[in-house]
Amino acid sequence: MPARILVAEDDRKQAELIRRYLEREGHLTVVVHDGRAAIDEARRRSPDLLVLDVMMPKVDGLDVCRVLRADGAVGRDVPIIMLTARSTEDDLLLGLDLGADDYLTKPYNPRELVARVRTVLRRTRSRAEGEVYRVGGLEIDPVRHEVRLEDELVEVTPAEFKILACLAASPGRAFSRQQLLEHAFGFDHYVFDRTIDVHVMNLRKKIEPAPASPAYLKTVYGVGYKLADKVVASDAS
Repeated sequence: MPARILVAEDDRKQAELIRRYLEREGHLTVVVHDGRAAIDEARRRSPDLLVLDVMMPKVDGLDVCRVLRADGAVGRDVPIIMLTARSTEDDLLLGLDLGADDYLTKPYNPRELVARVRTVLRRTRSRAEGEVYRVGGLEIDPVRHEVRLEDELVEVTPAEFKILACLAASPGRAFSRQQLLEHAFGFDHYVFDRTIDVHVMNLRKKIEPAPASPAYLKTVYGVGYKLADKVVASDAS
């Protein structure tokens, strides 16, 4: 299904190449070359997906992501793919916490970007039709993008929500850290395992009555993590 895609890339040759590849896929593509224009176009056109270069003049891609998520111009259900020449762990964690859905490190093949766009759109559209997941007193609603614990709203970051929703879709199933990166964020290359560990640690502080003895987010030693398929009262008290 064609999508409205906004591409913000200050390298004009690269931006034109991206536009051609996306339009070949049938997508309606608008290209801008700085962060200020990206914010204005996103507010004007309400795109289905954004491709943002991190290093842009006027306003960088991370700040574009922060502004659009904060003012509601781009809803949490609208995916964002970041393009960056920087690949440090801190950059990755910051981008994910600001609401990025995927990260592509330069240099990259435009065909890989098209594949990422396809995957992210498919994942986003399937989430929009998803059910509400419940385990014990924990409730994850992919449509409303909400997490509740004992009917109380829990504030989580976009990255934390994606991990939790991925685990909640298959309660009891153990996911490796790499699987969580691929399922939750669409990464098909190796990044930092600690990215997942940091988010799980923060999630436990928010949803676990006793984070040191988790009832919901379980560690599977030698594998990764899983969401408990059931929680007895004594575990959650």
